[in-house]
Amino acid sequence: MAEKKYKRRVVDQLLAERLEEVGAVLIEGPKWCGKTTTALQQARSTVMLANPEVLQQSKSMIATSASHLLNGLVPRLFDEWQTLPELWDNIRYEVDARNEEGQFILTGSAVPVESDKIVHTGTGRFAWITMRPMSLWESEESTGDVSLQALFDGDLAIKGENKHQLEDIAFMLCRGGWPSALGRSTRAALRVASDYYDAVIKTDFVRVDNTLRSQNRSRMLLRSLARLQGTQTSIGVIRQDMLSNDDNTLAENTVASYIEALRKIFIVEDMPAWSTNLRSKTVIRTSPTRYFVDPSIAVAAMGISPKDLISDLKTFGFLFEAMAIRDLRVYADALDAKVYHYRDKDELECDVVMELRNGRYALIEIKLGGQDNVNLAAQQLQQLASKIDTARVGEPAFRMVLTAVGNKAFQMQDGTLVVPIGCLKP
Repeated sequence: MAEKKYKRRVVDQLLAERLEEVGAVLIEGPKWCGKTTTALQQARSTVMLANPEVLQQSKSMIATSASHLLNGLVPRLFDEWQTLPELWDNIRYEVDARNEEGQFILTGSAVPVESDKIVHTGTGRFAWITMRPMSLWESEESTGDVSLQALFDGDLAIKGENKHQLEDIAFMLCRGGWPSALGRSTRAALRVASDYYDAVIKTDFVRVDNTLRSQNRSRMLLRSLARLQGTQTSIGVIRQDMLSNDDNTLAENTVASYIEALRKIFIVEDMPAWSTNLRSKTVIRTSPTRYFVDPSIAVAAMGISPKDLISDLKTFGFLFEAMAIRDLRVYADALDAKVYHYRDKDELECDVVMELRNGRYALIEIKLGGQDNVNLAAQQLQQLASKIDTARVGEPAFRMVLTAVGNKAFQMQDGTLVVPIGCLKP
């Protein structure tokens, strides 16, 4: 079998930059998203702690002579570092002693179980990078004709041709952004997300904090989150959804503990609410929006296929929103930006507010497509823009409707940009 060519990731540039600025860089994210492979592109020596033999040897070494474990060509990679939490303080001390940048790379797919073994925060010595499954730009399925960076720089004269049909988007959504799924047969590619889902249920849920959890309840929780993702749903509502297949002994704090475990292994990633200065005294809802880190996890939880999505456009729509959020989060990292959602007491919503570090922002609505839906989304964006106190925060850099399909990217008469997801890049 021919070796797969490495596909460039947004994190590549971020890692290179941070290694020039601090002594150690930690790359966090879900399993199978490509952290190790990406880290190996820049590491010059490695300690693969996922290997049980290497882990056992490393435990013995760090207890007797940590310096020997840390010595090696730099950057030195410690993969799955959380299995040996004593590493943290030893690396922090070594970074201080060497007083040089770019010494260590750590990757982690879970929060350390034994966090009590970590004394120092690492502030000033470590940089943190979040890595997610691949965006369409990274998997080379977006043309990249429309650049978010160019839009923030003021170049709104967009153009781009979209090569994807609805069936293509349905497949890519169900397959997910897992690097190991690329280049496989349709059946094998779709199986990757199912295998990931099974691994989460059977092993990762327990390993995150050594707590035995019911596989049945874990499956019910993931299914409930799949049905409710993209909403500002309370723990109580999730519990009620689960109770249809459980008994009344299921407590809210149990549900909350299960969700926290998912956060610790980077399976769910809530989107915070955007709060800004408005012209009116409109009350902004501040609950976070719930999303999986990749929409394929929701697909696996619900047991649906690309054909199911085509025949149920409502479900397709909210899962496409999750796919678009994944890509926008990846692109935001490249721009040193954050993504938020907006919703107020009048039920005016905006799927994504992307805000740069300097305060500039853009308003983005996500739709499958269709001119009527696009027109309605454009009106909602204009309505929100009219509420914002632009004297304090300025006009939005742009308003965009991000779609699944459509022949091309273009600007509407009211200035709103309409961009198929297969044309977008950072």
